[in-house]
Amino acid sequence: MKKLLYFHLFFTLNCLSQGYFQYNPQLLYNDFGSMFEKDSLRDMYVTFEDSDFHSILVNSFFNNPSFRIPATVSLNGMYFDSVAVRYKGNSTFCLPHDLGNPKLPYNLDFNEWVSGQKIMGYKKIKLANAWLDPTFSKEFSASNIYRNYLPTPEVNLLKLHVQGDYLGLYVNTESINKQFLTKHFGEKDGVLFKCDPAGMFCGEEVEGEPNLHYLGEDSTNYYTSYNLKSDNGGWDKLMELISALNFNTEELGEFLNIDRVLWAFAVNTVIANYDTYNGYYVHNYYLYQTEDGLFQMIPWDLSESFVGAIMGWSYWNPSDVYEFDPYYSADPIVYEGNTYTRPLTQYLLNNPLYRKQYTAHMRTVINESLDSDAIYESVYQLQQLAYDAATQDENKLFDMSLFSSNVQDPFWADWGFGGIVSTVNERKNYLLAHPEISMAPPSINNLSVDGNYVTVEIVNASQVDLMGTLSEFNSKFIAYPMYDDGLNGDVFPGDGIYTIMLPEEISNDMEFKFYIRAQNNQAMALSPERAEYEFYIYSKDLSVTTFSDYNSNRKLLRIVDLLGRDCKASPNKMLFYIYDDGAVEKVYNLNF
Repeated sequence: MKKLLYFHLFFTLNCLSQGYFQYNPQLLYNDFGSMFEKDSLRDMYVTFEDSDFHSILVNSFFNNPSFRIPATVSLNGMYFDSVAVRYKGNSTFCLPHDLGNPKLPYNLDFNEWVSGQKIMGYKKIKLANAWLDPTFSKEFSASNIYRNYLPTPEVNLLKLHVQGDYLGLYVNTESINKQFLTKHFGEKDGVLFKCDPAGMFCGEEVEGEPNLHYLGEDSTNYYTSYNLKSDNGGWDKLMELISALNFNTEELGEFLNIDRVLWAFAVNTVIANYDTYNGYYVHNYYLYQTEDGLFQMIPWDLSESFVGAIMGWSYWNPSDVYEFDPYYSADPIVYEGNTYTRPLTQYLLNNPLYRKQYTAHMRTVINESLDSDAIYESVYQLQQLAYDAATQDENKLFDMSLFSSNVQDPFWADWGFGGIVSTVNERKNYLLAHPEISMAPPSINNLSVDGNYVTVEIVNASQVDLMGTLSEFNSKFIAYPMYDDGLNGDVFPGDGIYTIMLPEEISNDMEFKFYIRAQNNQAMALSPERAEYEFYIYSKDLSVTTFSDYNSNRKLLRIVDLLGRDCKASPNKMLFYIYDDGAVEKVYNLNF
């Protein structure tokens, strides 16, 4: 019998009486008591059947990376047999391995040999060793920021015991797999690629670079740069995307969710995560093709955020990393006499519209998510929880003095380890003073839907568009110009109130998703600011029915699924019950 868990979550629904509300993707993330709960530190015990497990796993890491061996796992009194385990990682495996340190990163698959087996609802978890993070907090802090703007793996900490011995404090990271895809996209059968070089860091030249260059019609040319994770092929789909990017950019929007990429780039650069496509090293992202035919960029391996070790003193000095160009790789990169190009940043950052959109996203991330006091408080709470576990971790690379001090201040040694707070402050000061980011965008206020008309108050704009879509996939928004000319429903010309009639094709049973985009010659503003990840949903018929099973004093306005669609549109296992008092109830099945 499937068990349903009920969570009561509350957020403000804008203007329900006027027939629209704001979609909130944050409801998709887990809550208290979940695998990635932030307020507890669990002990996980892994016991291998073969006492020679380490030698077997090391050998397979180099020679047969997909090979796993069985282990028994326990967590919070729950026991799991025949869990398929392997080592994972690249530099975080190679560096401790070269030192003979046993604290290696793990990949645990509970479903590989026991169909349907899950740990707290998850088939697979990945345990990172935080080898190059003295604070154990960078990936956690970065995840908390990325999730505001695009689908992001969840993160917390746990204590790992292997063969009865405490191995150390680990970063528990949600896997990018079918469960993640179902949670964020409402489906899971599209093409999925992990975009990472195939070569190993262990004393070898790392082969491949997932820079989206066209390498010819032979799919094998792409094998060293992209790892196909889906079951039913997909190289042809990736090559279609790459071909459009390199030879037919006007059609790129038919293959790629461009706004999703711009959000990923914006967060990457604002929080100084340069181990990314638009950073210094090109990797650490996934591409997933959703049912609308668009590839979605998903961030991965956030451990180098806030100036991670890989960007350290050996490469640049602190001012270089704090003042890293937010438009890096818009132009060809010349390094040691060689010229390198990145077709995706080169196209997007040289397109005037997309460049303004990217810059608007950076402003939003800076203004919303670079509060150093809030970030410090979050890290402080996490470190208080994990202090004893970190102290007892005899396999960690750094001593405990850096556990706290590197939160505030950088540690520049053989490699640089940027401080979380210092990076946030220095990066914020630099970006806010940047001549392009500091341009004054329009202001957007007082959005209203009245009958068939949308009106909004705009200041300092030369162009205003209602960006709308009837797509069930929350994508492919079309620009509908809005005017302040006294015509077509606009009352007074030149009063700063822009008006548009809603598209005639919206029938009573349709949901129209929309946001407002306002531009002047220098800058762009959006409402809601996190568009297109967030948007408004309008329906002519917000039917009201009584929901008597829970609170008879509250009226149920709507039941929507993961994508904001009416629940009858799809058999998703997670639904949101929206009430007339502003309450939202999330109902989901841990077995989805």
